Amino acid sequence: MKLSSIYKSLFIVAALLCSSFALSQSSEQKALELKRARIQKEIQEINRLLLSEKKEKGNVIEQVEALDKKINMRQQLIRVTNQQSNLLNRQINANIRSVAKLREDLKLLKEDYANLILRSYQNKTQNNRLMFLLSSDGFFEAYKRFQYMKQYAAHRKSQGEKIALKTDEILKLNIDLTAQRKAKDVLISENTQVKNTLYREISAQKDLLRSIRQNETKYTAAIAEKEKEARRIDREIERLIRSAIASSNKRAGSTSANTFVLTPEAKMVADNFSSNKGNLIWPVEKGIKSQGFGVYADKVYPGIKHQNNGVTIATDKGEKARAIFEGEVMNVITNRLGRRGVLVRHGNYISMYYNLSNVFVKKGDRVTTKEVLGDIYTNRLDGSTKLKFYLYRDTSKLNPEEWIYQL
Repeated sequence: MKLSSIYKSLFIVAALLCSSFALSQSSEQKALELKRARIQKEIQEINRLLLSEKKEKGNVIEQVEALDKKINMRQQLIRVTNQQSNLLNRQINANIRSVAKLREDLKLLKEDYANLILRSYQNKTQNNRLMFLLSSDGFFEAYKRFQYMKQYAAHRKSQGEKIALKTDEILKLNIDLTAQRKAKDVLISENTQVKNTLYREISAQKDLLRSIRQNETKYTAAIAEKEKEARRIDREIERLIRSAIASSNKRAGSTSANTFVLTPEAKMVADNFSSNKGNLIWPVEKGIKSQGFGVYADKVYPGIKHQNNGVTIATDKGEKARAIFEGEVMNVITNRLGRRGVLVRHGNYISMYYNLSNVFVKKGDRVTTKEVLGDIYTNRLDGSTKLKFYLYRDTSKLNPEEWIYQL
């Protein structure tokens, strides 16, 4: 293989590697930008749904929880922005190395081209070219000399084109470098602003915590009432599920009180429900998760642990609860304050929508995915509108965050 062919192959391989690296960097940057935009949107939703001015005189516990959530989101935003900045640094460094390499290549090309021009000038006259041909020993040698002259002219043209191409590449890389440096400066500036906002929010949270600790009796009473209501809801849901299992299984000739005996139709619904794990729709058209599933530490006294058997979703006033999947209304419940809940059965899965002011369905109704079940209650004290959503398989509690898409 000729040396020029080897160089050409190496150049192609290097170009492909650079192209692959650039595509990888671009893809990673886009993914980080999408993640950053999602976090920023969630922070805006926290401000709008959980920390708006109309709630300033509301439940101070809820304010602490909302601030804690927003602080966590700010910290995530800072981490993602740092990742973007580091990625831009790598891109800038890669571009600087590319510019240096291109400049070195351009220098060699120009030197080579200068030598070509010099030799061409020395042999520029028509007489010189003609004498070069006529001095051949025969026709075959004259033909070879003529071919050489054509190749020499083509090589000269090729060198000129390469110089123009390399010059354009350097100009483009310099433009990219300028844009990348500007983008990095913007990210650094935004990160500084986010950090300053984070410090203010941490300070506001500390002030709230101090005010709560000064009224510890009132706080503990509010927490106790909250947990008492949660336990009452859990007991009522469990009772209703066991009652539904017993009633359904009795018709099927079974005495089991823990799991549904499924008809072929119910099994098909359950299988479809299960196959959609992670992709089920939200039980509200829009909103944010204000409290996740499972055990979590108290915001004021971290040594105290709380249990949430579902998820709490904050949304706008006037929003509706909607069925996450097709099924049958298993029951409708009402608490002592008039807050209502709807249980929908999907084979041996049950979804529960609680804290409704009005319900539009009744026991035994067939519902479809996205069908409206009722109005979500809006607290007149603090203006918050929150849906408590639960998910079960038979009598076992499930984490809705694993089933609902991006919950």
